[in-house]
Amino acid sequence: MNKNYVPLYRKYRPQAIEQIVGQEHIKKALANAIEMDRISHAYLFTGPRGTGKTSTARIFAKSLNCVNGPTVSPCNECENCKNITNSIPIDVIEIDAASNRSVSDADDIIQKVALAPVNSRYKIYIIDEVHMLTNQAFNALLKTLEEPPKNVIFILATTEVHKVLDTIKSRCQRFDFKRITTDDIAKHLRYISDKEGINITDDALAFIAQNSAGGMRDSIALLDQLSVLNSTSEAISVDDINRLLGRLSFNSLTALFEAISTSNKNEALNVLNDIYNQGNEPTQILSNLLEYLRNTLILKSVGNSSLEGVVQLNAEQIAALNSKIQNIETHQLVSLIDKCASYIKELKLTANPKLWLDVAVLDMANLTQNTKLEDLQKRISMLESGVVSSKHVNVSAYNTPPSPVAKPEVIKQSVSQPAVEKPKPVLSKEKAAVEATEEEVLTAPVPMSTPAPANNLKALWQKLLENISSSPSRSILKQQAMPVKITQEEVIVSVKSPNWLKQYGQDGSKHSLIVDAANTLFAGGVKKVIVRSPESGDDAIRAEQSGEDSDETPAPAPVKKSFIPKEPEVTQEEVKEVVEAASSDNAPDNEEDNNEVTSSVKKGKNADAAYHSDTVNNVLDLFEGKFID
Repeated sequence: MNKNYVPLYRKYRPQAIEQIVGQEHIKKALANAIEMDRISHAYLFTGPRGTGKTSTARIFAKSLNCVNGPTVSPCNECENCKNITNSIPIDVIEIDAASNRSVSDADDIIQKVALAPVNSRYKIYIIDEVHMLTNQAFNALLKTLEEPPKNVIFILATTEVHKVLDTIKSRCQRFDFKRITTDDIAKHLRYISDKEGINITDDALAFIAQNSAGGMRDSIALLDQLSVLNSTSEAISVDDINRLLGRLSFNSLTALFEAISTSNKNEALNVLNDIYNQGNEPTQILSNLLEYLRNTLILKSVGNSSLEGVVQLNAEQIAALNSKIQNIETHQLVSLIDKCASYIKELKLTANPKLWLDVAVLDMANLTQNTKLEDLQKRISMLESGVVSSKHVNVSAYNTPPSPVAKPEVIKQSVSQPAVEKPKPVLSKEKAAVEATEEEVLTAPVPMSTPAPANNLKALWQKLLENISSSPSRSILKQQAMPVKITQEEVIVSVKSPNWLKQYGQDGSKHSLIVDAANTLFAGGVKKVIVRSPESGDDAIRAEQSGEDSDETPAPAPVKKSFIPKEPEVTQEEVKEVVEAASSDNAPDNEEDNNEVTSSVKKGKNADAAYHSDTVNNVLDLFEGKFID
């Protein structure tokens, strides 16, 4: 054993502020503080591991205690500098808070703080991983940290600053160390390799830098490990790094990815077994595949530009991967990454990792089958254009222009009008809902009912009622009145009840409401508005205007899709009007007529019901009401 051997990360540890790699903002701040003699009593160094926190603390201590100091460039030759370099705790004491975290350890520091430095200007305490201290230990140090004795300086270092109490952070000058860039690490590794005579390729150094997560110490430690492969005949390559670390090679991952992306399940299992038989653990396989997919997603998203330092690939690997990602979409890569990450969690919990490894690869290989974005776009285009199978679409008479949210070109379906030879009974709302839910849901924008023709008597009657300004009158007319004829030349309305006819007839006080509503319906005005009692020829007049052979309006075919036009809500006023009308003293004088009307309503065959809103009809059914004269 070579007792003089020193690991590279210790041998090449920076010994002066200018030798610190990557932390330019901190180097400048500390150098200015030394030159301006503005030294604080407490500092907090925070940042990822291996970014130079402890090394910077030691260099700062040297700069303050060097016999030539305070100076930005300590001599590293005097006794104080050598003691700090060799970690001899005389006036610079390094404490590991992970193993000295209790209140008693804090009390020990407090007792020794009062002692003067032995042979230096400052007594400096470097507390590493300070976040490991207990809250009680932190609180014990608070007063001393805020007002330490003269010539005492605290330097706290931590990788998890969020665990440090705010009362501690507020008493320190804080410096945040950032991750060192890949270029800076690669350049420093090349410097060390040249000094040590290590024959290694630039790609291998860049690969080390990319896998170090911005930590210089980890990079140098890995280079030290690779130095045992040093050979004058052949340079250390990326493949050598993969073999040494048990990582999958780029070619193996590419073969596995190609099998998965093409849904070749047999080939994916064969490649996976070859990788597994080489001694790679299931978790390591999926972790390397996840990293490979990450590089693939970046390459697919941003192309070949601006990839330096982003993906862990060289130019040849980028070119090879580009040829493999032409037939896969970004959303598929995201799905594969999600699946891979999920199975990595499963592998950490299962007792049979190989089983879950096979399941993971087969699942990912199935994921891309028949899910290309182009296929989905074609299906959506077919739905939007109306070119869909009749198995899924059953277009009925209910068909209106699309809602404002939909694009005008979305619906281009043909409208099939219902046959009029055999009138169909009006379906109840509940029955229509049951039939509609039995049909398949159409994902395209749902067509709605077709607007009624301009000469449709029922539609014109509904519009005329909507123009009635008085809500009670509107409700009463829905119940008691029947349209006979509605044209711009003449509007004839029949009212059964003599009492209501007296109010809404030609000389009635409320006749003007119907006249105004008719004039509003026909912008040019109506020449004649007649409100009278029912007559024997009314049915023929209605049929003539509606273009029908009977006095009943044929019901359209039920909507065979999961959509039912929304009925207007029943207002309390309408319910009150209907109930009052049903219970009023205006019952018909003829009991036989009353029974006939009641019977026809209950059987759903009352011709009047076609001219009243579904709301009124539903309320009548709910309260077992009837139309009365």
